Amino acid sequence: MVTLNPGEVLEELFGDKKIIQNKELYRFTSDSILLSRFARAKAGDKVADFCAGSGIVGLHFLCLNGHISGVTLFEMQHSLSDMSRRTVEYNGFENVKVVCCRLQDIGREYDDKFSLILCNPPYERGGFDNISYEKAVCRKEITITLPEIIEAAYRKLKYGGRFALVNRADRLAEVIYLLKARSLEPKRLQFVSGTPGGKPYLIMVEAAKGGRPGLEILQTVVNSPAGSDG
Repeated sequence: MVTLNPGEVLEELFGDKKIIQNKELYRFTSDSILLSRFARAKAGDKVADFCAGSGIVGLHFLCLNGHISGVTLFEMQHSLSDMSRRTVEYNGFENVKVVCCRLQDIGREYDDKFSLILCNPPYERGGFDNISYEKAVCRKEITITLPEIIEAAYRKLKYGGRFALVNRADRLAEVIYLLKARSLEPKRLQFVSGTPGGKPYLIMVEAAKGGRPGLEILQTVVNSPAGSDG
């Protein structure tokens, strides 16, 4: 059993696993599922989910890859972090840790700890646009910027560790530049479009800390962009 707060519901996560969502707060989109399927797991991976929200990316990735050693979910909003904590308890996940803090404030005990970091960040610029603060910080770079996210990933990854993130297609040049500037070498790139042959609206990139140059461009994924807000 799980205690649900007002506005909360249980939705499908994977198979018989469920995830808690709140109709009044930010809800995960297809971008999160795409990223969890794009990232590649290695046996024994220690995984972090940055900007975890209610935990969808990290928990879905865990369900897909049972051979990893565990997942740590980092989320700054207490309401979302609490939902992910209760989702973990409800499903009986034993190898998941939930940490509520800003990425900029992650403790030094996590330096060089992870072999894989996943991140579906806020990737819109601009103000609130008549949405609540809680939703705005999930969609827009209000409390953290892309350079700060990449800096945090660099510090928390082991040498040779991988960083997989999703972002807007029109920010590709910026993403690649910032990754390479922090010794995170892009190794895999995949575009996402809404229709076959259509213009991409998202990118997914996997970079390796200290990796050698060489980028594999994968076949474009076709996915409806509806509700894809980061």
